Formats: sequence, structure tokens, C-alpha cells
Amino acid sequence: MRKLEPPIHLLNSLFDQLGLESTEAAINDFIKSHKPLPDNTELHNADFWSFSQSSFLKQAKEEDADWIEIVDQLDLMLR
Repeated sequence: MRKLEPPIHLLNSLFDQLGLESTEAAINDFIKSHKPLPDNTELHNADFWSFSQSSFLKQAKEEDADWIEIVDQLDLMLR
């Protein structure tokens, strides 16, 4: 049986990568102020991302990159 590995990146690392404040309080405030994301809107298409943030999130999803688990977690938190 394969042991589940923890995500490679943490949520605060994703916020750093996106150029956003990455304290726990800032992340919670971001999520509160942007949820709920409509079910028919893909995370990278949300209107609150800059072009570069959107591109990064889309690329992470398409390439199943190291970031995918934490990007998916953020997606769920915003729903």
C-alpha cells in the first residue's frame, strides 16, 4: 500500500508564488472576500486574478505540476 505523501507546496507558498500576502490571516481574509466562486467558473478564470496569476494557475492545472494539489485545495476553499 502506497503511503500518501504530503503536498509538495503549502498554501502560504502558493500565495507567495501568486504575489499575495501569505500570512494565515491574509489567506483567510482573501478566501472570505472571494468566496463563493461560482461552480461554472474555473479557478484560473476568476475575475480577481491578474493575468500572470491566472496563467500560473492554469498552467499548474494543465501540466499537473507540483503545485496542483495545493491549487486544488485553494479551489475547494473558494467554493
